[in-house]
Amino acid sequence: MIFTKVGYVFCSFLYFLSIVFAHGDGGGKPEPYEDLSNVKYFYACLAQVMVEGKFCSSKDKVCLCTNENNIASIAGCFYEIGKTKEKYTHGVFEQCSLVKTSPVTKDWFSKYVQIYKEKARVPVAPSANSSSSMQQHSKRDGAAASSGQTYVAPYNYPIILNKINLALYQESYARFYDNYSNSLYYGAGMYGYWLLILLLGAIANWFKILFPSLNKKMTGPLINCWRIHISVPATFGKKRAQEQNFLKFFGFLIPSRFESIVIFLFYVITIILHAVNSTAIEHEILLSKKYIATLRYVADRTGITATMMMPLIFLFASRNNFLQWLVGWNYSTFVAYHRHTARIMFALVVIHAVIYTILFVIRERYASSLTEPYFYWGIIATVCGGVIMIQGMLYLRRKWYELFLLFHILLAVFWVIGTWYHVVNFGFIWMVYPAIAVWFFDRLVRIGRLFAFGFPYADVTLLSDETLKVVVPKPSYWHSIPGGHAFIHFLKPTYFYQSHPFTFTDSVEQGSSIILYAKVKGGITHSLYQTLSKQPGRTCKIRVGVEGPYGEATAAKYADTAVFIAGGNGIPGIFSEAVDIAVNSKDGKNVVKLIWVVREWRSLYWFYEELLSLKQTKIETTVYLTQPDNHVFIEEFNSRFTNSEKPSFVKSDSSDGLSLEKDDSVKEMTKSEVEISSCEGKSSSINYANDAARIVEAIRKELSHVTFNEGRPNIESIIAAEVKESNGSVAFVTCGHPVMVDEVRYCCTKNISNKEKKRVDFYEQIQVWA
Repeated sequence: MIFTKVGYVFCSFLYFLSIVFAHGDGGGKPEPYEDLSNVKYFYACLAQVMVEGKFCSSKDKVCLCTNENNIASIAGCFYEIGKTKEKYTHGVFEQCSLVKTSPVTKDWFSKYVQIYKEKARVPVAPSANSSSSMQQHSKRDGAAASSGQTYVAPYNYPIILNKINLALYQESYARFYDNYSNSLYYGAGMYGYWLLILLLGAIANWFKILFPSLNKKMTGPLINCWRIHISVPATFGKKRAQEQNFLKFFGFLIPSRFESIVIFLFYVITIILHAVNSTAIEHEILLSKKYIATLRYVADRTGITATMMMPLIFLFASRNNFLQWLVGWNYSTFVAYHRHTARIMFALVVIHAVIYTILFVIRERYASSLTEPYFYWGIIATVCGGVIMIQGMLYLRRKWYELFLLFHILLAVFWVIGTWYHVVNFGFIWMVYPAIAVWFFDRLVRIGRLFAFGFPYADVTLLSDETLKVVVPKPSYWHSIPGGHAFIHFLKPTYFYQSHPFTFTDSVEQGSSIILYAKVKGGITHSLYQTLSKQPGRTCKIRVGVEGPYGEATAAKYADTAVFIAGGNGIPGIFSEAVDIAVNSKDGKNVVKLIWVVREWRSLYWFYEELLSLKQTKIETTVYLTQPDNHVFIEEFNSRFTNSEKPSFVKSDSSDGLSLEKDDSVKEMTKSEVEISSCEGKSSSINYANDAARIVEAIRKELSHVTFNEGRPNIESIIAAEVKESNGSVAFVTCGHPVMVDEVRYCCTKNISNKEKKRVDFYEQIQVWA
């Protein structure tokens, strides 16, 4: 299979990581996994010779390597099955080299196969043709040996093994030991699947970057069909960024259609790879029953492949995932894959644990096994995995994100520790090393990024619409990524360890600073809200640590027209990327349009300087106000137009028809006061309404380069119009409320196939991972 071949390349890389990570390990380094694909023939031959030849007591390990007839019979077994090369017979030398008195040398086979040919005979004992009676005979001999009696072999010549039993022994042992090799092979196939998917993603991403002109021409029927039905749309209907509700507490997110297909195929491939070659033979020898043997095959395979998946799952979840840059997918896509691969891994572990429990109960070994470290650490790891599956529910993640993250990390640590002790003595620890290496590397880079940025004091301000504005001075060598995001630590004793991702933009007032905007919700932002609301001017300085930047700019800059659509607090990343394209476009050929949807006029306050700066660019900016008549807190704009504390707009004879003067007769009103005044019809509400109208007029005049539209935007009409008006390819980039983002995706999908055959691309900056 192509998956397995490609997967082996990646697994080889992981094995290299494991060696590097384990180098210099203290005493008692675990042994690597031993390939048993060749020695299985020796084990089968040895077992059959022990049963049919009875040359040695089952407890006499020295006799097995010193009795000439026993060794010659094993050589005859190799001879009869056609496995006479040294790679097959070398196992006998390795085993017997541990016995000092053994005459077995490296070239033992040629000598003893000759003895077999000259002296071997069919055993004449009454039970020679009965495997079961021989096993009973073996038990009697073992009992005699244990009681101190001298053991006497029934034959003084090499024996010719029963042909029927020979085939059964070889097939039984081959299936048992091949299952270990197959498990590694199929696990590599699972990696191979992801490598092929990642390769396809990387090709699609870099094709847009390296061949933008050719990409614009990719509008044929087949390409459009693929994009309309597979690569762009949501899985079902419109919802992709929006939460799907089920019984209130069981909400979930559905990935895009392409992501869903990738995930579904991985489920299918996982099932297939664990179903093939997992059935024992009818007359099972090694494990006595077909049913028990089949259970053992499945238990071993699921345990091995689950362990092999750990590095991939850790890599998908890490912030410093090189695959993000290589493939061009955002972090939320990798987190979606992380969740589903983790669920598959846990399902495999559960199957592994349940089947081994059944086997131990059948053999009456469960109670005694509980005292073994590998056993109870395996139980601990499985329980931790189960708790992770529960506390990873979307409802819990969003309700108590900080607690979720803390316990998620702690449970993952105990999962790794439990897995370590569970597999350390079985040769599979080398699959755990890469997972730890990935986690360690990610944390090391995170710490390095924090110290490289430094820990400056940031100006944190609480704005009226419950938005936090964080202005952070940045080092001179720290370069912002248009549309990127950074994780910020507020270094307060109660939550310094928490980090939250925010999109940012370079300050237009202070070029050496970045500005992050955060909507006040729960957790740390609510704590900051409570602190700032008590501070003079609702602002203070807080020492922060910034980890980033993360993310990559979209390929919208290669389109002839780039349309950026933001909603509410989704504007910073959208703004930074739009400005970057407008400033760096060659000869100004790129048409850049910016659409921002906000609730009311006061929503412009916290991003006003950035809107003003657009006057120096060729960006066509449109702002939609969904509640234009809501003037609550609009008086905050007074501070922009005058230095007085409680100013008001009054008529003047100045040339522009407006001037800003102090009017002590007008007081600053809270939201509740405005509502009461409106209800009671007081004259102050009239003054407030007049002042609000004058402020709106001043805003329109100062932001004359911005088009203001009242009401909700018709996304469908906007996208259709932009496609029609574009002189060539057009790209839409969006970030904001999930409903809006999903609407933009849906409408872009509908316009991919258009009469003018223009290339239409869709990109989302929204990061949905919590």
